[in-house]
Amino acid sequence: MNAIPSPFESPAIPVGQPRLIVFLAYPDMGLLDLTGAQTVFWAASRYMNSRGLPGYTLHTASLAGGLMATAEGLAVNTVPLSDFAEDSIDTLIAPGAPNILHAMHKSLDLVAWLAGASGKAKRTASVCSGTFLLAEAGLLEGRRAATHWAMCEMLKERYPSIEVDNDAIFVKQGPVWTSAGVSAGIDLALALVEEDCGREVALQVAREMVVFLKRPGGQAQYSQLLQSQTSEGATFDDLHLWITQNLAGENLTVEALAQQVQMSPRNFARVYKLKTGRTPAKAVEVLRVEAARRLLEDSERNIDQISRQCGFGDEERMRLTFQRNLGVSPREYRNRFSR
Repeated sequence: MNAIPSPFESPAIPVGQPRLIVFLAYPDMGLLDLTGAQTVFWAASRYMNSRGLPGYTLHTASLAGGLMATAEGLAVNTVPLSDFAEDSIDTLIAPGAPNILHAMHKSLDLVAWLAGASGKAKRTASVCSGTFLLAEAGLLEGRRAATHWAMCEMLKERYPSIEVDNDAIFVKQGPVWTSAGVSAGIDLALALVEEDCGREVALQVAREMVVFLKRPGGQAQYSQLLQSQTSEGATFDDLHLWITQNLAGENLTVEALAQQVQMSPRNFARVYKLKTGRTPAKAVEVLRVEAARRLLEDSERNIDQISRQCGFGDEERMRLTFQRNLGVSPREYRNRFSR
């Protein structure tokens, strides 16, 4: 009886030159920042190798080599960076850390190495707060960049020359790529694989990992509904869910919302603004915009159908609302972000 091959078995390495990907390791780095992207490249290599094509050679490296403790407590074995000729590296990837400023302060020698090596590598990328390592190395001067949404203001204050994109999942600026929080490193890695190996390979990897092929680089990091759940607005979680389920109804008035939470309209409007920082009307508007964005990205419905489904009433009203909130028309948004 033949043994069932393990999904973790490495296929035979084909003739050809694989791309060398080096992940930079340092004390207290985030484990998923490292391993999420690594798994994407590993899966892409398996797929490429099975077809007789070169994939990737992956290494986790630190200045001195040896075991490196992550923030979560798991130690990762690393090789010394001196093992690699800098001009042989295809992609350098810097993972983030939960306490990035403290971790970076302990790793200034690594930052100095990165500043010199990045000019010789084909690409340099960061995951989550790893953007701070690239910024400290001077790689983001005058460039647009992404990082975890909770660290955007800190990045702006510390490095004012950087154009910080609060919403982007990942940003490509020439040979430098930056990504948002933690799991966005998977989106970034999928985009790098698609650039290297084509859409078919990236799609196969996404299927294997049970993730979307990619969230577009300019797509919002988190939903308005999720944002409301992480603030004082959590008082109205059930109401927000009800709104999202009833967006097609145009009569989502203060009176209708107040009735849903069994409050008087006047008291509801006052408490809602106090808890969420928004008026009820503005909350309905941003939830409608968010729902419309998802449909523009993922569905083939025409814009007029989407405008009615999301409660805008007509295409023109939806266009004006998009311009007010996003600075682009629905058509422009679809052209940029539709899959």
